[in-house]
Amino acid sequence: MLTVSAVATATGYSVQQIRDLERRGVIASAVRADNGYRQFSATAIHDLRAYRDLAHAVGPVEARRTMHAIRALPAGEAATLVCSLHIGLNGEREQALVARRALEAIQGETETEAAPVEADAMTITELSRALGVRTSTLRFWEKEGLVKPQRITNRTGSTRRYQLEAIREARITAALRAAGYRIPEVRRAVVAIRDLDDVNRSLEALDTRLDSITERSLSLLRAASTLAQIIQPASRTELLAQPSQRQRDVVKTLCLTERTPSRST
Repeated sequence: MLTVSAVATATGYSVQQIRDLERRGVIASAVRADNGYRQFSATAIHDLRAYRDLAHAVGPVEARRTMHAIRALPAGEAATLVCSLHIGLNGEREQALVARRALEAIQGETETEAAPVEADAMTITELSRALGVRTSTLRFWEKEGLVKPQRITNRTGSTRRYQLEAIREARITAALRAAGYRIPEVRRAVVAIRDLDDVNRSLEALDTRLDSITERSLSLLRAASTLAQIIQPASRTELLAQPSQRQRDVVKTLCLTERTPSRST
């Protein structure tokens, strides 16, 4: 058995942090020695290292929630919860890739584009003809938040005017829709680039984000074997003694129980 100070030395967490994480259910509760001091098993060190990786992957709040939950949930539900974290990271990656493709599609234009003037604006009819879509399609895209035209009030009501930013959004939407992307995917791309003012810097930012997602995914993979041991505590002693092949087998079994859901149509 280990004292809280020994666990702190082995993991880099402070004594108070370890007490807090024990209270939150991140690690199993310590037993009390005759003198009243906490004593932890060696598994606490593995769990805290897994928590550090998990916190890097999905954030400390979600990491605490997950490690607390998998101790109480049935094995199947706990495995589903862990695998949902992988699905979430994959979703972030897909969103960043879609946004990057959209930025690449307009990169050449922005490099040669002059400052916008009023004459560059288009009516809904002009834009629909330029894109080869119906005006009703543009209205639908506006309703879905994909395009934001300017509204001009006149005696008969109001008309839509598409400035360069809105025209670019419409072109990105049209290109992604033609490539087979569904509305939610297009919306994520448009939202991701709407406030970016320089395409080249935006591409670099997205590349940095993709690198970050990769690092977070690797952290999640590192944590997964310990999470599998928590979910199947009966085999934990054996897994700790011979971790290499058995850990991979358990993680594979748990994550294969839940398949990534197919995209809805």
